Amino acid sequence: MKKYHFIFDKTKKNKKLKKILLKKYKNFAPNFSDVIIVLGGDGFMLQTLKNYQKYNKPFYGINTGTFGFLMNKYKSFNINNSISKAKLISISPLEMKVLTKSGKTFFAIAVNEVSLLRQTRQTASLQIIVGKKVLIKKLICDGVLVSTPAGSTAYNLSVSGPILSLNSKKLAITPISPFRPRRWRGKVVSYFSKIKIKNLDIQKRAVSVVADNIEVRNIKSIKVRINSNIKFKLLYDKGTSLNKKISLEQNMSK
Repeated sequence: MKKYHFIFDKTKKNKKLKKILLKKYKNFAPNFSDVIIVLGGDGFMLQTLKNYQKYNKPFYGINTGTFGFLMNKYKSFNINNSISKAKLISISPLEMKVLTKSGKTFFAIAVNEVSLLRQTRQTASLQIIVGKKVLIKKLICDGVLVSTPAGSTAYNLSVSGPILSLNSKKLAITPISPFRPRRWRGKVVSYFSKIKIKNLDIQKRAVSVVADNIEVRNIKSIKVRINSNIKFKLLYDKGTSLNKKISLEQNMSK
């Protein structure tokens, strides 16, 4: 029998499940566990992945939230049976380095996407550089995001970005309500690209940036790339893997 560390989001549904599961299974400390079991929704899962990254353990998510794209469906209290049949996938996050208007530097990682958003009533004025090439000299918009394949069906899809398969080795750069150039729909770039986005009008057009659920305001520029040194290990039930969920979204969007 494997050792589990359970993490429960604070919801009414989880109060009942917590009593049942912790009566049946011992809750080991994360560093002594074999698997970290997360009960909640996608947002809670993203937060937990980052908080427990240092333990280098596989994560098994059970959806007790709303959509639960990153999670498994709740089936029964037989955790051992579910874990023994689950398949492992490994994903790497985006890493962003932010320089603010005041000269401060911040680092954060994002499993789904890094999104720049206008901070006031004024639209953002941005320049996007991929490697050494200027992709867009001046983009007037509500914002822009850089998405991983795992996150391509989340915020990226809702702003008409492309769905990327997990093995595509691609990233999506997708504008949010582009005004000029109006018809620019974004760009799919190499997974290993180094992307830089500059705020061209720091004084008048303030911009914030969000890495999944971590926000930095009044940014001057950001650098984004995949950090392949970090590997999140996710366990999925047969038939409900992240690959299959992304494929289903691709078929639905055709």
